[in-house]
Amino acid sequence: MTRPRPFRAAVTGLGLVTPAGVGVDENWKRVLSAVPTASADPGLAGLPVDFSCRVPPDFDPAAVLGRRTAWRLGRHVQLGMVAAREALRDCGLDSRTWDGARVGVVMGNSLGGTAAFEQQHRILREKGAASVSPLFLPLYGVNMAAGYVAIDCGAQGPNLAVSTACASGSTALGVARDLLRSGTCDVVLAGGAEAAVSPSMMAGLAAAGALSRRSHDPAAASRPFDAGRDGFVAGEGAGVLVLEREADARARGARVRGCISGYGSSADAVHDTAPDPEGVGARNAVRAALADAGLSSADIGHVNAHGTATRLGDVAEARVIRRAIGAAAVVTSTKGVTGHCMGAAGAIEAVFTVLALESGLVPPTANLERADPEVDCDLVQGAPRAVTGGAALNNSFGFGGQNAVLVLTAA
Repeated sequence: MTRPRPFRAAVTGLGLVTPAGVGVDENWKRVLSAVPTASADPGLAGLPVDFSCRVPPDFDPAAVLGRRTAWRLGRHVQLGMVAAREALRDCGLDSRTWDGARVGVVMGNSLGGTAAFEQQHRILREKGAASVSPLFLPLYGVNMAAGYVAIDCGAQGPNLAVSTACASGSTALGVARDLLRSGTCDVVLAGGAEAAVSPSMMAGLAAAGALSRRSHDPAAASRPFDAGRDGFVAGEGAGVLVLEREADARARGARVRGCISGYGSSADAVHDTAPDPEGVGARNAVRAALADAGLSSADIGHVNAHGTATRLGDVAEARVIRRAIGAAAVVTSTKGVTGHCMGAAGAIEAVFTVLALESGLVPPTANLERADPEVDCDLVQGAPRAVTGGAALNNSFGFGGQNAVLVLTAA
């Protein structure tokens, strides 16, 4: 029996807004140079953890979206819309002339508009119900990034919000690929957007022991796989990719920047926050993604790791990589620069993985000075390294044991 040919979703557009910059080019330069972005955060003053990775302060969403539109949107929606507009410009499609019913949007988000929730709850307590904003739900909703991206470009096909914690962005890309493979859509804008660096969220994550406590040196706090790591640094951002069937993209003469060629999803089913130390569920997701792509572990030259810099998570992931992929693939985590953008992280890192395959360079892991001896992987350290092979993995693992793995291949 002949096996069906693996399905490749062509990536024709990329958009990024992260702590490393606004726009793909600015982000890529910062990530290749491994310059961290974590710094003191006045909005977290007085909390156990008072630093984060924020989008650069000169970013003005109103300058891109218009003041009236930006005013109505939660921060996560603003970031998602700006990234989506860049991705649309990059892909060369004209949203004024496409068949909107054949265009879908799938956006990952984990926590919604937490700052808006905190603000409106404070207003409710201090001023009463009549003072709560009628825009509260649009400002807060997990689904609103997907909804507003569709409104902005006239995408009238399936409109989905995916929430699988820190795997949300990668899950969204896997779902988007399935919409193309099934014939439901011809074009899908997919990715993730998150802006959950707010006092209640940071206090909760700190109480759970998830965050770094390096308040004395925030820039050095996000240090994936380093022996001195002590937790992740929370970030905000968005990454959006435009996906099409490969044959369609090539037929219209699009610049294919890479392909999503495999997707695997699984659950640890072990603990609500801690990873399975043996990584059984994560290995299952890796193997499912490879099988979906019709590839073997020997085909993978590069892994963009989840690598958040937690004590347990980095060691567990290193075991997964070693057992499921082997020692040959080079491994990096771009969270040393961007921090952990939670529900947007997988999509942001998918963009970085496409760029690595496109440029032939794997970024170094920022702040990696002395690798944890339990991390038995070929880590990229100090300077970018040339990519070998035309396929890479992008790992995303979330609280609740939710795992999503993408196989990306060169154009």
